Amino acid sequence: MSRHRIALVMASGVASALLLTACGSSGGDSANTGAAAPVASASAGSAAPADGGTSAASSGTSTASSGTGHMVSTNMLMSKTMSGMGAVVTDAQGFTLYRYGKDQVNMSMCTGDCAQTWMPVMADGTPQGMGVQAKIGVVTRDDGMKQITLAGWPLYRYMGDSKAGEMNGQGKNGMWFAVTPAGEKMAAAG
Repeated sequence: MSRHRIALVMASGVASALLLTACGSSGGDSANTGAAAPVASASAGSAAPADGGTSAASSGTSTASSGTGHMVSTNMLMSKTMSGMGAVVTDAQGFTLYRYGKDQVNMSMCTGDCAQTWMPVMADGTPQGMGVQAKIGVVTRDDGMKQITLAGWPLYRYMGDSKAGEMNGQGKNGMWFAVTPAGEKMAAAG
């Protein structure tokens, strides 16, 4: 089977798993003080796609899950201008990345059930940025996984964003905000 077909099959499986998980999600947004659940790492490759970074098959972003948790791996953070919202940070696939109000600099407080809905963005190699002004780094979570940070703040992807460019998590529960290229949280819509 060609690499392209394998990647498409993998992307289809990931999308199906995300949809099933989102449908079954209780919407729990509270932090669990237990350790984050370990998950298997998956990689969809890191070649630059011809479509400007939105192809799941070759974007350098992958999603993995186990029976106890979800995560997203990437090696690229990008600045993208959202209509009427300004610039936000996305992963290589164009999915909006978020900050959590209960996190501390270089410390993730979103574990357990929280990390089921708000997938920690894990480093797949050395993370880099395009159009991102704040310092990109990593923090080691309780489970030993390396989560990407921007200006020290751990980054997440929201299960409620089903396609690139969505910002369904913006302002959620007054605790979740899209992150700007400067590492700041985007102001809630008034």
